[in-house]
Amino acid sequence: MKQAILERIKALGGNVDQVEGKSLKEDLKAISFDTVLYPMPRDTPWAKASDQEPIAGIGDFVEENRALFQKDKVRFYDQMLSHFYKLTKEPQGQTIFMNELFTPFTEGTATFEEWQGEWEEATWRQTIKAQTSEVLEVMFIGHSYSYPDHLFVCLTDPNPDNPQVYGTDHEVFFDEISLEGTLEEYFLRFMTKDELLAIVQSKLESYE
Repeated sequence: MKQAILERIKALGGNVDQVEGKSLKEDLKAISFDTVLYPMPRDTPWAKASDQEPIAGIGDFVEENRALFQKDKVRFYDQMLSHFYKLTKEPQGQTIFMNELFTPFTEGTATFEEWQGEWEEATWRQTIKAQTSEVLEVMFIGHSYSYPDHLFVCLTDPNPDNPQVYGTDHEVFFDEISLEGTLEEYFLRFMTKDELLAIVQSKLESYE
C-alpha cells in the first residue's frame, strides 16, 4: 500500500502500526479506526461547500455550547472534536471503516455457501478490475450512511498499492456497482480533525 495512503489514514485517526506490506488483504486487515469518517463538504448544484454544515448536527452542537465558546475556545474545540470523532451509529453522514472479506466465488467459504449462484463472476469482472488468474474476492472497507452504503476493493486488483474503490448499495447489492476512485482518492474525501477545525473556526470566528 502506498505510503501516502497510510499517512492519510493516520491523519484521519486510523492505526497502521501493524501494516507490514505483505499484501493488500493483510494490509487492510491490519488497519483499525477508533472513530468514524466524515466526508469533506463538496460543491453541489444547490450549495457551495463553504455554505454547507460540515457534519450533520454540528450547528446544534455550536448552539448548545455557545457559552463555552465565548468563555474558552480551546476547550470548546476540544469538546467538539471529542463529540464527533468517535465510533458512533448516530446518523451524521459518516462512514465506518471496515475490513470484512466477501468471497461469494470462493468455494469452501461461508460467503460462498450463503450466496452461491446469486451472481456470475464474469458479470462482476465487467466492472471490477481483477487479475484473471485469481478467483475474484473483495473486502468491504466502509459502511456509509449515504449512497452507496457499501464500499469495497478487489483483493486481486492489478494495482495493489493503490487499488480501485467500488461502491454498491444494499438495495441493489452487487447488481449495480459504481466506481469510487482509487484508494488514495477515497481517503482524501474525508476530513481530518484539523481540517474540520479549520472549517469551523473560519465560520465561527469570522462573526466575532
